[in-house]
Amino acid sequence: MTDVRHRIDGARLLPGVEHEAIARRAPAAEKARSTDAIRGRALIFWDRSGRRPGKKLDAIDTDQITPAKDCVSESLETLDERWKAGSFRYLMPDFRARVHAGETFVIAGDRFAIGSSREMSPAGLKAVAEEVGLEMVIVCGNNMGDIFRRNAFNLGLQVVQSPGAVDDAKDGDAFSFDPASRRLANETQGKTYDPLPLTPKEDEIRRSGGIFTIGRREFAESVRRPPELAWPDDETARQMTTTERIVWAHRVDKDAEVTPGATLRVYADLLPASDGTAPFSIHTFNQITGGDTIYPRQIAVANDHFVFTRKEADDKQTAIGKAFAGKYGIERPYYATPGDGIFHFYFPEQGLVYPGQFVAGADSHSRAYGAYGAVGIGVGSTTLGFGWATGYVFCTLAKARRVVFTGRLQPWVSGKDIVLKLLERWGTAQSQGMSVEFVDAERQLPIAYRNTIANMMAEGEAQNGIFAADERTAAWYTEKGISLPYPLVQPGRDAHYEIDEILDLSDVVPMIAKPYSPGNAFPAEAVATEHLTFDKAYIGSCTNGSYDDLLQAALVIRDARLSGHTKAATDFVIFPGSGAVKESIERAEPRLAGESIGDVLRSVGAEIRMSWCGPCFGQGDDALGSGQRAITSFNRNWQNRMGVGGEGYLASPAVVASSALLGYMAPPSSLALKWEPERHGI
Repeated sequence: MTDVRHRIDGARLLPGVEHEAIARRAPAAEKARSTDAIRGRALIFWDRSGRRPGKKLDAIDTDQITPAKDCVSESLETLDERWKAGSFRYLMPDFRARVHAGETFVIAGDRFAIGSSREMSPAGLKAVAEEVGLEMVIVCGNNMGDIFRRNAFNLGLQVVQSPGAVDDAKDGDAFSFDPASRRLANETQGKTYDPLPLTPKEDEIRRSGGIFTIGRREFAESVRRPPELAWPDDETARQMTTTERIVWAHRVDKDAEVTPGATLRVYADLLPASDGTAPFSIHTFNQITGGDTIYPRQIAVANDHFVFTRKEADDKQTAIGKAFAGKYGIERPYYATPGDGIFHFYFPEQGLVYPGQFVAGADSHSRAYGAYGAVGIGVGSTTLGFGWATGYVFCTLAKARRVVFTGRLQPWVSGKDIVLKLLERWGTAQSQGMSVEFVDAERQLPIAYRNTIANMMAEGEAQNGIFAADERTAAWYTEKGISLPYPLVQPGRDAHYEIDEILDLSDVVPMIAKPYSPGNAFPAEAVATEHLTFDKAYIGSCTNGSYDDLLQAALVIRDARLSGHTKAATDFVIFPGSGAVKESIERAEPRLAGESIGDVLRSVGAEIRMSWCGPCFGQGDDALGSGQRAITSFNRNWQNRMGVGGEGYLASPAVVASSALLGYMAPPSSLALKWEPERHGI
C-alpha cells in the first residue's frame, strides 16, 4: 500500500512571518452595520406556466439567477461586474432597472436558489441594489437552497423565509424589514411576519456584516490552533448517523453538541475549488489573511469549467487561479491543469479523498464524495476562502433521512436510473434539505453507481448524501494502492432518521428525465413509445464520466453492432471524467473482446473530447443552441442549463448509447439486446 497522499496540517506561515506578528495585527476596523429599517417595494416572480395561477414561482435555480456566461471574473478588481449585469438575464430582463427603481424586496416561492454553489448569484443581487445606494431583501418560502442561504449570510445579503409573507404579497406592495429583529412587514396590507429563525451562529455572521468580519476576528487564533480529530467510541456514537460521526470527529470546538440545527466549526480535510469559483475564494482569503501571512490551507483547484472556450474573458479568469497556485507553490495533484479532469473524479482518483473525511467544495456536486464514505458538501467561494484561511468552515447540520436499497438490480439499470427514480418519488419536496444516508443492503452497487447517486443529491436538494464505507469502498482503494488513515465509519446502532424509506431495486427500470427537472423522470420504455428525436447524445460529466460508465455504453454499442446498428444517428460525444479515464479507455478491454472502449465508441461515430464541465452548463462548442434537444448522462436539465433555448433529457450511459444508435430516446431493450449479468453488469 502507498502512503496516504493527503492529511490535515496546521497553518504554515510564509517565510519571515511570525505568529506574534499575526497576533499583533489588529483586524481592520469594521463599519457598524446599520440597524435602520430597510424599505422598498415588492418585486415578485409569478408562476407564468398557467398551471398555478396566482402563485409565486417555485424552484428558481441559480442558473436562472446568474446564467453561466455571466459567472466570469476577469480580475480580482472587477469580480462582480458581470454578475450584476447577468442577474436574472433571461427570467426577468428588466430586473436591474426595477431594483434601481425601488423594487428591492425580491419575492419568490419555495425552494428558491436551488442548485449551483455559484456565489455570483447572491453577490450580484446584493451589488445591483448597492450600486444605487439601496439594500435588497430576499423573501421566499420553504426550503431555500442551502448553499445560497449560507452565501447570503456570508455576504450580508438579507434573506427571509416566510411562506405567509410570500402568499400574501401583491405587486407593488410596500415592505419594510427590521435588521435587528428580522421582522418583516407588508406595510400596504398592514401585516407583519416573523420569519423562520436562524441559529445563533448564523445570526452572528449576519449581524456582523458577513464572513470577512468573522474571519478577521478568528484568523490569528486559527493559525495557532493545531487541527485535532478525535473519533467517538461506539457508545458515544450510538445515536449518530455516519455524517454526524464524521462531523463529531472534525469539530473545532470539542464540547460542541452535534445535533441537527446546530451550527458548528468543522475542520475540513480538503477545500477544493474550480477555475470558476476560485477567484472569489482567493479574494476572500486575501481579505481575511492580508494575503501575505500564510499558505492557503487544505487547498485544491481544478481547471474544469471555463477552460476550452477560447474566450479571452474565460482565460483571464482561469489565469487568476493559476497565478495564485504559482505564488504559493500549489502543484499537481492539488492543482489540476486543463484536461486533468473534473474535480469530483480527479481528486478521489489522486488519493485526496477517502472515507471519514469532511470535504467542503466550491461546487454543488461536491456531494459526490459521499460515494467514498466521506461527508461532501457544496459551499460558496466565501466559505471556501474562509476555510483556506482558518482550516475550518461553518456547517449547520441538517436533519437526517435514510434510504435503504433492497432487492436486486434489473437489466440495464445503473446508478443513474436509481437516482432518477428516487428524485421522481420525492417529487417537488425533494429531500427537504436533509442529510441523506444510503444503505446498499445487498452490497451490489459499485463506486461508479454510488458516485452518480451521491453526486445528484445536489439535484435532490440534500445537504449531502453518503454511503457508509464498507468492503466495496475498501476494495476500491486497495485496488488503487491507497492506504486509509481513518476508520470505515458506520452509523450508530440507534441512529435517528427523520424519514426512513426503502427503495426496492427490483422495481427500478431504466429511466429518462424530461425537461425541466431531474425528478420529471419516466420509464425509458414508456418514453420510447413517443419516438422522441434529438440533435445530440452526450455521455460524461462529473455524474457519469468514469471508466465503468463509459464501459457500459461501449458494451451496449458492441452488442448492437452485431445486430446491424453500426452508426450513431446524430452527434454523439463523450466527455471522460478525467484525463486518466480518457487514457484508460484506449487500452484493450477483455469484456469488449480486446477492443478498447474508445475504439468501440468511435466505431459508431462518437467523438471523444477533453475532460471538462462546459457542455453540462452550456459552455463551449458543444453547448445546445436554441431549439436543440439532447439526451445526456449529465446531472441537470433545468431551463437554459445546457444552452439558452436548448432542452436536456437525462439518462444513464447505457440508455444514451442505445438512443444514439436508434435515433430516438429508448433503452437498450429497444435494440433487442440480450442482458447477460456477468458481462453487462459493472
